[in-house]
Amino acid sequence: MTTALNEAAAAVVRATVPALAAHGHAVTTAMYRRLFRDERIAALFNHANQGGDNAQAHALAGAILAYAQHIDDLPALSGALERIAQKHVGYHILPEHYPFVAGALLGAIEETLGEAATPQVLAAWGEAYWFLADLLQRREAELRGELAQVVGGWSGWREFVVAAKRAENASSDAAIVSFELRPADGGAVIAHRPGQYLTLRYPVPGQGAVKRNYSISCGPNREAYRITVKREAHGHGGSRHLHDVMKLGDRIELTPPAGDFFLPDAPPRPVVLLSGGVGLTPMVSMLEAIAARHPDLDTHYVHGTADGASHAMAAHVRALAQAHGRIRVSTFYAEPTADGAARGEPHRTGLIETDWLRANVPLLDADIYLCGPRPFLRALVPALARAGVAGERVHYEFFGPSDEQLAA
Repeated sequence: MTTALNEAAAAVVRATVPALAAHGHAVTTAMYRRLFRDERIAALFNHANQGGDNAQAHALAGAILAYAQHIDDLPALSGALERIAQKHVGYHILPEHYPFVAGALLGAIEETLGEAATPQVLAAWGEAYWFLADLLQRREAELRGELAQVVGGWSGWREFVVAAKRAENASSDAAIVSFELRPADGGAVIAHRPGQYLTLRYPVPGQGAVKRNYSISCGPNREAYRITVKREAHGHGGSRHLHDVMKLGDRIELTPPAGDFFLPDAPPRPVVLLSGGVGLTPMVSMLEAIAARHPDLDTHYVHGTADGASHAMAAHVRALAQAHGRIRVSTFYAEPTADGAARGEPHRTGLIETDWLRANVPLLDADIYLCGPRPFLRALVPALARAGVAGERVHYEFFGPSDEQLAA
């Protein structure tokens, strides 16, 4: 296996960094436009990430620029490449799909850069693309093989049944509902790593089959998965369909659990879990795993949400903490109302801030796990770095396309 791109191609790729920094988003927007001309390829993607601020195009532009900037130091991108491979396995991206992306990317570079996209530039980027594709395909094949061979394992799409549906908060405009999903074939499931997500595929009228990623919100087991979904009133219809239409007994397809954000099997030090809003879902999975498997693990869970009405799974988390004895729970309500506060947990008013964390949790001695909306992560991840928390101890998960390296 070749471990480095040839120097001539690498030199050309390095020389395109300024152009990519200036025009990367235009390149990736054009690339997706070309890709989606083929309905078979368009069906592979989560189109909720393509509208609005076009988050997927922004994320891909950042990834391509990072690749060009680190073309001589690919180990620096190992974390990003693992996230991409995990996402590809979740979306069931296969080797036969890569040529379509290659053609769309090179066509978009030529379209966007014009005369600057010389034959030499296009040839170098073609070589760079296939070098990276080979790395990803090898890793994806490893992941698919591992997932197919474990107890309860499978590859590709598998049919599940909605076995239970439960409201998790009292909010009318930010409703959160849990769905228990069991295999239609009656078999076992993979015992996921707490913090991982599932990719769902289900039909939505007027949209065809949509794909969505949802964190697993239960602890590892061999029987079923639970996902916990916020109804996005102004989204693209995927969560609204689950809330408003999906009923007990309905069928839904899943690929195996994926993702590189998870609690290790043997946590080596205390754990601090920080979540905002529906970002609590992977944290509840971790808390269930800690309660079941790690009776001596010092754990601090700090959750922030709008108010008591929007606070999901509060009683369940409290019960886990009481049963474990070494799980400490703290709650922040950003805008508590009298009615919402009465229905919620004991709480502090405001946002989670590092000054409070420094005084109340072992920031410098723990592994920190964060999940929540972008403003939550963009505030806390750099703040943790400024507070002296080592970067390798900060682990975070975005809901949506991967974003910039927040601690940079």
